Amino acid sequence: MFHKMRVHAKGRGYRGKKFTETCETLVVNAHGGLLLLKQEVNHGEMLVLIHPESLEEQECRIVYLGEPGDKGQRVGVEFLTPAPHFWGLDLGDSPVAGADESSVH
Repeated sequence: MFHKMRVHAKGRGYRGKKFTETCETLVVNAHGGLLLLKQEVNHGEMLVLIHPESLEEQECRIVYLGEPGDKGQRVGVEFLTPAPHFWGLDLGDSPVAGADESSVH
């Protein structure tokens, strides 16, 4: 699901130095998401994402690196365990997440 929100990311950068960055999501799902990250990172590295409101932490692995751009790099992450409620959205199995079932006739 396309969803833009800010999250905090902690991990090790391209040269092994620890970093913490506030970044934005582009796409989210129960298994991870696509972030726009300014910090250069390596494929396969671990990150911890922190939800800014609930302060819930979720460990994830970097599984995709896009081309660096002016606003940062697209970084695909996969949660170590599915976390459908981490983003604060209803990411259930419904084809239209959040659809009001009472309106279906």
